[in-house]
Amino acid sequence: MRFRRPAPRSSAATDTADGAPPERPEDERPPARLLVTYGLQHILAMYAGVVTPPLIVGAAVGLSTAELGILVSAALLVSGLATLLQTMGIWRFGARLPVVIGISFVPVGAMTTIAEDSGLPVVFGAAFASGVFGLLVIPFFGSLVRFFPPVVTGSVITVIGLSLLPVAAGWIVNEAEDNTPALGDLALAGVTLLIVVVLARVLPGVWSRLAILAGLVLGTLVAAVFGRVDFGAITEGPVFSLGQPLYFGAPEFQIAAIVTMCIVMLVILTEGVADILAVGEIVGTRVDGRRLADGLRADVSAALFGPLLNSFPGSTFSQNVGLIALTRVKSRYVVAVGGLILITLGLFPILGRVVATIPMPVLGGAGLVLFGSVAAAGIRALAKVDYENNLNLVIVAVSLGFGIVPIAVPEFYDNFPDWLATVLHSGIVGAAIAALLLNLVFNVLGGSGTARAPAGTDTSPEGGRSGSAGTGADEQGAAPVPVQDDGAAGGTVPPHRD
Repeated sequence: MRFRRPAPRSSAATDTADGAPPERPEDERPPARLLVTYGLQHILAMYAGVVTPPLIVGAAVGLSTAELGILVSAALLVSGLATLLQTMGIWRFGARLPVVIGISFVPVGAMTTIAEDSGLPVVFGAAFASGVFGLLVIPFFGSLVRFFPPVVTGSVITVIGLSLLPVAAGWIVNEAEDNTPALGDLALAGVTLLIVVVLARVLPGVWSRLAILAGLVLGTLVAAVFGRVDFGAITEGPVFSLGQPLYFGAPEFQIAAIVTMCIVMLVILTEGVADILAVGEIVGTRVDGRRLADGLRADVSAALFGPLLNSFPGSTFSQNVGLIALTRVKSRYVVAVGGLILITLGLFPILGRVVATIPMPVLGGAGLVLFGSVAAAGIRALAKVDYENNLNLVIVAVSLGFGIVPIAVPEFYDNFPDWLATVLHSGIVGAAIAALLLNLVFNVLGGSGTARAPAGTDTSPEGGRSGSAGTGADEQGAAPVPVQDDGAAGGTVPPHRD
């Protein structure tokens, strides 16, 4: 399907009464049957990434299967609402582009630490506060992006993946007292891992992105054959529900947790910049400072209403950016239908309870690929950083050190003040702080010239004039800034910003 090159204006165009094509390619409206088909394809590509963060955080605080089901359903509902807001737009919220928003992987490590120490209400309170913080900084974020060059984001992405890998290993161990997994648990994890790898190799094109989702399903079926799945909890609760706001209690606000999540929000916003610019380039439409800010507000919206609905902050999903590049289906209405599908899934808590019955070793086997792909994406990003005649290698080394220390020695910061220990106990936040400060000293204040804003970013104040987003996205939909992928749903390393 061919689209006319859009005219350089920002107002939304729609199909005309005489059937003339829209002026903007993202406003194309395929037939209803294709809207549903293409929309469902987007959801299949990102489903595993949406449900994994609530499973991780919920397992960290020992939730029951029914309670995990509530978190999963809330994640689907919030992702659908945020995606609908991003694609259709309300006032200054939403770029009106085919951008999918799901529950972000970026804050998972930090949220897990906070949840283990203080409980889910504190996580929800910190998430909400970070959303308010995000709204406040968005008008100025264009000038802040230069503090997040690839050497910073690549380091943080790598640590995110590395910090999540022990979670996958813990799932395989399956709460064994001596951390020695039973042979049955090892077998389940190994079979699931093998299924994911084989499917990633044999499934053609975009279908390979379903390898992890298929691996979870087939691994659970294998476990069921050997009596390792308890289906009894599926019936514990309603089949349909309009949501259960504040099910885990009202949000609680702790300074250390809020500071941690606000730092994480800056990384989420950086991810949003890269994804929105990449989509604009792939679609062939103009993304100026005003439209970019509107898109970032839609990203942040998940952190504002998500905690009220028992969910967590969201961000753009880069695997769906790659899907647009592969299929060349550029309509925002396709993704809006995908958002409606997510909302529908979220209104059926029984589906969340079905997901929550997946045995931990099965999750662990798939998690090795899922979380490892995040770390691999960070490593790939760091491989493209310029290390000649600068101190970028030192930035990477120190930030990785800060990221790994609390993973290797969880008690390392126990003698620090409580507020500081809470912040640094998350390796992700520690790595982000170290990378930001060192980049500021070496590249910004030091004037080495390596700290550049992402290509195509409008660094003028919000609403400033800009040409087409010149991201130079490649054929896989990768934009030039490496940022974290929120749970790729495929068995291979997802498309990332280079």
